[in-house]
Formats: sequence, C-alpha cells, structure tokens
Amino acid sequence: MKKISVLFVCLGNICRSPAAEAIFISLIEKKGLNDGFIVDSAGTGSWHIGKKADSRMRIAAERRDIEILSRARQITSKDFEEFNYILAMDDSNYRNIQDLKSRTGSTGFASIKKIQDFRSVFNDQEVPDPYFGGDDGFDYVLDILEDSVNGFLESIS
Repeated sequence: MKKISVLFVCLGNICRSPAAEAIFISLIEKKGLNDGFIVDSAGTGSWHIGKKADSRMRIAAERRDIEILSRARQITSKDFEEFNYILAMDDSNYRNIQDLKSRTGSTGFASIKKIQDFRSVFNDQEVPDPYFGGDDGFDYVLDILEDSVNGFLESIS
C-alpha cells in the first residue's frame, strides 16, 4: 500500500507547521495509522533551518502530551513531487507555496491547500503566528490546529 504524504508549511518552520506535524503524528498513532503516512513540515523562509521548534511551542505541546521533534527546513521544489498534500498555515504562505511551484515549473502532483479549510470549531481563516506574542498565543494555535488537523485527517481517511 502506498503511503499518503503530508507536508505542513508556515513561515519559519519553528511554531505552527512543526506543531501541526506533531499533532498529525499523534492523531495517526492513536488511530494506528502511522504506517500509512509520511509526515513532515517546512517553512517558506530560511531563517531557522536546522533549529528545533520554538521552545514556547514545544512546552505548550508537551502539556498536551504532544512531542515536537522536527528540525526546521525550507520547502523546496522537490516537495511538490514527494508530497500528496501541502498544507499552508495562512494566506501569505499559501501564495508563497504557489509562487514557488510556478517559479520552478514544477509539475508535481501535490494538492496545495490551507489547513483552515478543514476547521470545524474555530472561525479563524488563518492560523495566527504566535512568535511575537505571549505564551497564551501558543496554546491558542494548538487549539486551532487540533481542530483543523483532525478535520484534515477525517477528510482523507
């Protein structure tokens, strides 16, 4: 059976997208589906390549028994060929992903969507970037992502 590959994308790949990746991994593990997926995250920017997720996001996630293990990387043109789904955290990153695909002439099969298209509880059209806010912003982002990531998983399973 071919694995379903999912890439979560935000700006720097240290807050939102690694949290979404970890939440998705947690969900598929609880459902016994982890062998059917390849899951990763990336940023449209290059500032944090190789760094762990923001410590505030890791702490907030750990309080929910979610472990964020990924290291930041930047999205590349190869991702359009390697992933079935590329999920952007906001409109700006969605446009950046589309622009990258267009600039590189990629003919990859990835379905590019906004993660908030799968929300059911929260009305936010975008996942806000908690980086410059207080600690409560990280908890709010996790609330939003738990809702929309779960909705995404339900839509493909």
